[in-house]
Amino acid sequence: MNWRAVWAIYRMEMARAFRTVLQSIVSPVISTSLYFVVFGAAIGSRITEIDGISYGAFIVPGLIMLTLLTQSISNASFAIYFPKFVGSIYELLSAPVSYLEIVIAYVGGAATKSIVLGLIILATAALFVPLRIEHPLWMLAFLVLTAVTFSLFGFIIGIWAKSFEQLQLVPLLIVTPLTFLGGSFYSINMLPGIWRTVTLFNPVVYLVSGFRWSFYGKSDVSIGISLAMTVVFLLICIAIVAWIFRTGYRLRN
Repeated sequence: MNWRAVWAIYRMEMARAFRTVLQSIVSPVISTSLYFVVFGAAIGSRITEIDGISYGAFIVPGLIMLTLLTQSISNASFAIYFPKFVGSIYELLSAPVSYLEIVIAYVGGAATKSIVLGLIILATAALFVPLRIEHPLWMLAFLVLTAVTFSLFGFIIGIWAKSFEQLQLVPLLIVTPLTFLGGSFYSINMLPGIWRTVTLFNPVVYLVSGFRWSFYGKSDVSIGISLAMTVVFLLICIAIVAWIFRTGYRLRN
C-alpha cells in the first residue's frame, strides 16, 4: 500500500474543501437553520411531540442524514468526475497507484468532509433545540458508515456521469426525494398501513431510523435491520466499484 500517494490525493481533496468553505460548510449550515425555522416553528407548533420527543429534536437526525447523504454523494462524484472532465484521469490511472489506493483516497476525503459537516450540523441544531445522544458510539458508527457508503455511491455516479447535468441527476431526483419520504421529518408509524408498507421499500428509512435510535433509543424499524441494510448497500457499492476498475467502465474513453 502506497500510503504517500493516498495521503497526497486525500490532502488535495481536503484542501479543495477549504478553498470552497462558503459552499462546503456555510451554505449547509444556513440551510439547516432554515429547516429549523420552517419545520420547527411552522410544523412544530402543530405537532408538539412524536414518540415523547419534541418535534424540533425529532427532526435533527433526519436533517443530519439529509446533509450527510447529499454531501457525501456530491463530494465524491465531483472529485472523480473533474479529473475525467479535464483529462487528468489518464495521468492518475498511469501513475504507480493501485485502484484500491485511488478509492481509499477519494472516498476517504469525501467521507471526512461529510462527517465534519454532519458534526457541524449537529452543533448548529443544539443551538435551536435541546439534544440528547443515548448511544454516542453507535451515533458515530452510523455517521461514519453512512458517509463511507454514500461516498462510494457518489464515486460510482462520478464515473458513470458524462456531464455535469448527469452528475446532479441522481442526488436531486432520487436521493433527496427518498430522504424526505424516508421519515426524516416524521415517523413512518404515523402513515396509514399500506403507505407504511410501501415506505419500507425506501432504503433511506433504515438509515434515518437507525441514526435516530442512536439519539433517542426509539426507531421505526429494528436497529439490527437498519444496520444490516446499511452494510448490504455498502457491500453492493464496493462490488460495483471493483467491477468498474476491473472492466475499465467509462474510465478509458
